[in-house]
Amino acid sequence: MKKLLTGTALALMASSGTAFAAGHGASACLITKTDTNPFFVKMREGAEAKAEELGIGLNSYAGQLDGDNEAQVAAVETCIANGASGILITASDTAAIVPSLEDARAAGILVIALDTPLNPIDAADATFATDNFLAGEMIGQWAAATLGDDAANAKIAMLDLAISQPTVGVLRDQGFLQGFGIDLADPGRWGDETDTRIICNEVTAGNEEGGRTAMENCLAIDPDINLVYTINEPAASGAYEALTAVGMQDDVLIVSVDGGCPGIADVADGVIGATSQQYPLLMASKGIEAIAAYAADGSLPENTPGKDFFDTGVALVTDAPADGVDSISVDEGTELCWG
Repeated sequence: MKKLLTGTALALMASSGTAFAAGHGASACLITKTDTNPFFVKMREGAEAKAEELGIGLNSYAGQLDGDNEAQVAAVETCIANGASGILITASDTAAIVPSLEDARAAGILVIALDTPLNPIDAADATFATDNFLAGEMIGQWAAATLGDDAANAKIAMLDLAISQPTVGVLRDQGFLQGFGIDLADPGRWGDETDTRIICNEVTAGNEEGGRTAMENCLAIDPDINLVYTINEPAASGAYEALTAVGMQDDVLIVSVDGGCPGIADVADGVIGATSQQYPLLMASKGIEAIAAYAADGSLPENTPGKDFFDTGVALVTDAPADGVDSISVDEGTELCWG
């Protein structure tokens, strides 16, 4: 079932498993940034499968586009009104959503951030995520090793997520730069570095159209760009389209993060040189398990030792391994994609 929430904020809702009903067992909400990005599609599939397995009612919501905080606020309000046991959320605005989630927690609802830590991180009861800084660092290290001596003269386009900071986009951006060997200014922000190898920082909204426009803008600044960092694989696909339009597709190295099945196919086809693979299905299924446990006995999930979140893992995927950088092959990445 899908229905549209109207008003100043829009959210899409798709329910699976048993619908919400007062007094009939545990229930959960999944709130993602969009319902079109393959990353969030797989996350929803993971939540649905685990909810069905455990007999938990699940309703899923998404914004119209990345950054649609109003839709997520409306979704949280609906989950509170429906008496959900727990909320799983990938926040579009990690700070602006916090007051709404505080209301949910005050109502006795377990709040778990997926993939994107809240600001502050303890605004959620738990976070299940990739180490996104590490994910960026791995592709930065791979790019530096692949370029070799030419890394010192690289011309880099940074295709980021959104103006709103901090976010998962900041973690990936800053990790990439550190991995590449560029000094960070404020690691909680992107775009304040002074290294002249960085030609541009453009926002993409994490989609193909945004990636294409951002790449075009960067090429207008410097047509000799030879390395492109992208926030995710849809943005990388758009960047590749822009490069192909000017005959530069074979002259520019693109790196990315997500490791979805379409993204791994792009690595195989040479669109992307390397990507850091995350596991959104695991994030979502672990989140549903945590909500079930909380509803049963009030127990809370534990963090990975030494970290302030539960680390669901990351792996660099490429068919062009670089010395000193751990990676897995495209065949291995294909078997694992979105796991």
